[in-house]
Amino acid sequence: MTKWWKNAVIYQIYPKSFLDSDGTGWGDLNGITSKLDYLHSLGIDALWLSPIYESPQVDNGYDISDYRRIDSRFGTMNDVQRLIDGAHERGIRVIMDLVVNHTSDEHDWFRRSRQSRDNPYSDYYLWRDPKPDGGPPNNWGSHFGGSAWEYCADRDQYYLHYYASKQPDLNWENPQVRHEIYDLMRFWMDRGINGWRMDVIAQISKYIDFPDYPPQEGKEFIIGPMHYYGPRLHEFLQEMHREVLSKYDCVAIGEAPASTPEIARLLTDPERTELDMIFTFEHIELDRVPNSVNRKWDLRPMEVPELKAVLSKWQYVLVDHGWNALYFENHDRARIVSRWGNDTVYRKQCATAFATVLHGMQGTPFVYQGEEIGMVNAHYELSDYQDIDIKNAYRAYVHDAGTISEERFTKAVWQVGRDNARTPMQWDASKNAGFTTSWPWLKVNPRYVDINVAEALADRDSVFAYYQRLIALRHQEPILAEGTYELLLGDDPALFVYERIWHEQRWLVIVNLSDQEQSTEHIQPLLYDRWRAVIANYPAPLAQPQLRPYEACIVARMDDDEGPDSDSQPN
Repeated sequence: MTKWWKNAVIYQIYPKSFLDSDGTGWGDLNGITSKLDYLHSLGIDALWLSPIYESPQVDNGYDISDYRRIDSRFGTMNDVQRLIDGAHERGIRVIMDLVVNHTSDEHDWFRRSRQSRDNPYSDYYLWRDPKPDGGPPNNWGSHFGGSAWEYCADRDQYYLHYYASKQPDLNWENPQVRHEIYDLMRFWMDRGINGWRMDVIAQISKYIDFPDYPPQEGKEFIIGPMHYYGPRLHEFLQEMHREVLSKYDCVAIGEAPASTPEIARLLTDPERTELDMIFTFEHIELDRVPNSVNRKWDLRPMEVPELKAVLSKWQYVLVDHGWNALYFENHDRARIVSRWGNDTVYRKQCATAFATVLHGMQGTPFVYQGEEIGMVNAHYELSDYQDIDIKNAYRAYVHDAGTISEERFTKAVWQVGRDNARTPMQWDASKNAGFTTSWPWLKVNPRYVDINVAEALADRDSVFAYYQRLIALRHQEPILAEGTYELLLGDDPALFVYERIWHEQRWLVIVNLSDQEQSTEHIQPLLYDRWRAVIANYPAPLAQPQLRPYEACIVARMDDDEGPDSDSQPN
């Protein structure tokens, strides 16, 4: 039996920024519930909620202080139950974020753990003695800058934190910790949750001897292979599947930094009973300068042939032995039309072109809130950003080390900073984009006057309307979930072309990922003798000798009994 998520499109909601129903400046659960009809009209099958649990909000809810309580800024347990029930009534499943690599340092487990070395919670986290000089146990770095170790005077020890110092990593070696996690998963699934997106799940198993990394010039603290895929990862995931996931009709989506297709195949092959799909980072980090001391803040242009090669590699390796999670945007990734495209003259064409590339592939497409209306990055002053990653990076690389200028850092934030995806959802052209009646927690993107849901719903040629059609195709045409994939014109610097084949069906996906016209000379030999346009973001697709800027279309081969050609207009 085909799993429901193979034919699904999943919509991610960042609750803090979606819709404020009570005038606090924060998005909340009742705001989401009030927009379920909007989500239903888009056609999505499931929504994924970023964390709504009780949290000090050091890292926007990814620092959880109580897994069984809703942060009062989002609402109550009754509110989340109404949301779950309302979604289910519309045929929409609900997926929650599972953040169990770490907790908040305000979680009761950590409060108890830090008190002594010999209490029942003492080894719920990863504690190590200082080096003889009093320094951290090794040279491992935090993803948010600096050391991955924080000193605690109460125990005269350091605790490990891969992210903020207020996000101590859990000790998965402790069976009681795993039992606690499985129990909290059951707690939510028994209330109607249909699955999990598992935050940095590839990091839960640690190399517990904690050896130093070899020294690297210019780096005091290093992030490397030992931060990921520890020796017991697959054992832990198989145990989680056995104890919890196998008991429910659910989906398990892992976030897997530093993954390769081969690793993904191990994690998602159904025969191994671990996860259903993972988020890879490889394609979405193609604009980084490799191994830079400034991490993701040193940027280079994204090259289309590289993007094609990476996405195609994942298609090839996982076929029949895993499943792809297809995405360009999420709460950690900037708006794709601004990052790699043209967010002014060709914003709509660009948004629909990238959508065509993604939704035409095998896998489960994810739509991040606002992506369906073509939202763009915001160019704020650095002081207007809230993200801890931006703040820590500025201090580490601009202020302290001086390895990147403030001007270059600011431009990088404008391109890849996480807050670009976290600006409030743009509902209409009224004050604060209809997100709140008070002061929003993060500034609204000033382009909301022209880019908003109300405008999109009134425009039959909007980005929203195109997404509706793409999502409908996913439901109607098995070729998108079941068909084979073959990349064509792999070396072309601008054109992304591939073919999907399922039984007698053949579809050609053709996308110009540039703001320049491109000749159709190399495409003509690939076209079928008779074809029809399945979907296109310009009228009269392929009717001219040039592909227009960011032109995208999917064409299907026609059999003799399908009637006259319809190659002059998208249907």
